[in-house]
Amino acid sequence: MASLKKQKSSALRSTIELIVLFLVVILGTQLLMHYVLSKDIVQGTSMQPTLEDGDRLYSVRNKAVHRNNIVVIDAPDKPGQLYIKRVIGMPGDTVAVKSGTLYINGKKQNQPYLKTKFMQNELKAYAAQQGVAVGSLQFTTDFNIATLASTQSKTVPKGEYFVMGDNRLVSHDGRDFGFIAKDKVQSVVVWRYWPLNKMKVY
Repeated sequence: MASLKKQKSSALRSTIELIVLFLVVILGTQLLMHYVLSKDIVQGTSMQPTLEDGDRLYSVRNKAVHRNNIVVIDAPDKPGQLYIKRVIGMPGDTVAVKSGTLYINGKKQNQPYLKTKFMQNELKAYAAQQGVAVGSLQFTTDFNIATLASTQSKTVPKGEYFVMGDNRLVSHDGRDFGFIAKDKVQSVVVWRYWPLNKMKVY
């Protein structure tokens, strides 16, 4: 009889331990996703060809932001919504595009994420859509943050960033809504986990 009670007590204890472990895992996961990680889904084409509509990402909250990081930001002109963009200008930088070439602090920048074939195809499609000659278009229209209506600042202000989408022809970004404050950067993208055949660490 005592042995049966002992077995029941042991089984009950094991069940309670499993329930507690399950609850701890659930709580830990919730805390992790709320304070450390974020799962995001790309919507739209503004980050093509780097990211496609429907791509699924993991990003890290409170991670140091560096130039060329892909970041998830609070949309400054659409409260409650998020944008995914690339950090182009860091605090103190000058940013300009001349003849389609990006210059930061007066130095020409390599932009390996801008794929030549993709840009050519986008320009052709856009020119046909607008009824203009391809030669009259640039993938990145010339601008300078010192004179851009949304920024009008010689340099990127302290504690702020200048962001752009990789698909410059269609991206709604810093050229339209200005600089992004550091506290408006929700997270930094670190991993595309879907689709599986395009899995990549950033």
